[in-house]
Amino acid sequence: MGYVDVAGVGHTLPDGRELFSEVSFRVGEGAKVALVGPNGAGKTTLLKMVAGDLPVRTGVVARSGGLGVMRQFIGMIGDDRTLYDLALDLAPPRLRAAGERLATAERAMHEATGASAEKAQLRYANALAAWGEAGGYDAEVLFDTAGVAALGLPWDLAKDRPVRTLSGGQQKRFALELLLRGEDEVLLLDEPDNFLDVPGKRWLEERLRESPKSVLYVSHDRELLAQSADRVVAVEGGSAWVHPGGFASWHEARVARHERLDELRRRWDEEHEKLKALVQMYKTKAAYNDGLASRYQAAQTRLRKFEEAGPPPSPPKDQDIRMRLSGGRTGKRAVVCEQLELSGLTYPFDLELWYGDRLAVLGGNGTGKSHFLRLLARGGTDPVETPIGAALASVEHEGAVRLGARVRPGHFSQTHDRPELLDKTLAEILWRGDEWRDGLPRPQAMPALSRYELAAQADQRFGTLSGGQQARFLVLLLELSGATLLLLDEPTDNLDLASAEALEEGLRSFAGTVIAVTHDRWFSRSFDRYLLFRSDGEVVEVPEPVWEGRG
Repeated sequence: MGYVDVAGVGHTLPDGRELFSEVSFRVGEGAKVALVGPNGAGKTTLLKMVAGDLPVRTGVVARSGGLGVMRQFIGMIGDDRTLYDLALDLAPPRLRAAGERLATAERAMHEATGASAEKAQLRYANALAAWGEAGGYDAEVLFDTAGVAALGLPWDLAKDRPVRTLSGGQQKRFALELLLRGEDEVLLLDEPDNFLDVPGKRWLEERLRESPKSVLYVSHDRELLAQSADRVVAVEGGSAWVHPGGFASWHEARVARHERLDELRRRWDEEHEKLKALVQMYKTKAAYNDGLASRYQAAQTRLRKFEEAGPPPSPPKDQDIRMRLSGGRTGKRAVVCEQLELSGLTYPFDLELWYGDRLAVLGGNGTGKSHFLRLLARGGTDPVETPIGAALASVEHEGAVRLGARVRPGHFSQTHDRPELLDKTLAEILWRGDEWRDGLPRPQAMPALSRYELAAQADQRFGTLSGGQQARFLVLLLELSGATLLLLDEPTDNLDLASAEALEEGLRSFAGTVIAVTHDRWFSRSFDRYLLFRSDGEVVEVPEPVWEGRG
């Protein structure tokens, strides 16, 4: 079996800031260890260091056993990879190399003509033999099993499908099936529950509990953490500490730890003042009594050593995130759907939303929820107001969906797919503005970033932010845009607890209409209407959150 040992690890950002230091923990054989903490504290960075994606310049990371890694975002906009490519990306290095060689040889064989065809066929035959020797045929059985479990398709029909055509939940489920069923003894999973529907989250909880693998994972889903984590490593305040129990007792342990650190700091401050007073006293007396000079020097030495040892760590400052989503008055009817049918996904349905409604859109992966949100974000079937945000792909549909007077949609994408922002700093994005919002001079931009706890990242490129920091910044852009209809696709997926609570508070004060696709069992309770996309194609309104949408 495999394990991971992290000892005294630190990481410094390119701008010279220390992200964390002296991080030590162990993932024992078969253990399920959760990394928790605020967005941007360094959880994903730690996973990358354990995976070998980032160098470990301070401290030591030791591993034993094969390593399987699932990153936070599997498929991105513009991703041309096929499911076969994704399967190879998740495979052990030897198998991945053999698979890439086989794919190259197969393409060359199909393209070769004339005298070169025979050589190409020979190279293909050699590559095929190497594929078998690397365990490729056993891997194809695993690929087929994962394809059927995640997509309901055999491997022959699924392998050439572009990753971008799969829902986020399908991508995650396929990757998890491969990793949890595979040979690697150690798994690193970054937000494995993101994009999964609630039945998928429950499936993941069960599989983690029963798996013999050693798993280190990042998640913000409190229920999944409570159901699956043996131990919790909290990354906060520039370091990390280990709670040996599960997540259910972690919050209480964190409060007790902070109280203990406060008490230790108070005692240190008191002792510091006593030592300084002692030095001052001997200094005064030594001026009149040479016999006390040695005591004065001893007191100075004691004070110096005390200060060099330094104070105990202070408890990390709690986050103070304030999202001021203002909105604006619109017509009474905000959204009207008449016999709306999303082609190949739903049967026709009617829906009427009024100004101020909070609608949670529920249902399994692949039922059309994100398509519905995207259609609204484009302004419906007959756009009147200019949609806010990045250009979105069209949605094939029948029937009609109309937005009310002064209803201006603002869209939050589940995958944060804003390629035009990736290489720009946050300050530059706010300063430049765009066609949907005016630019903010830096003196005005900094307070806005501070409210979202992003002031320290003002000169950092959007593409280098953590998933949670990106999510907070995208919400800030919606705040500044003047949207009166918020269309949120899984907004809490990457947000830490404090950020999710701030979003919920911001939505309560938002003067407008909110529609959110969500699989977050906690977040859904803050809505007053629920629309269920069932797996049989029916779309119905339900009185309370329903997670099994089979009809």
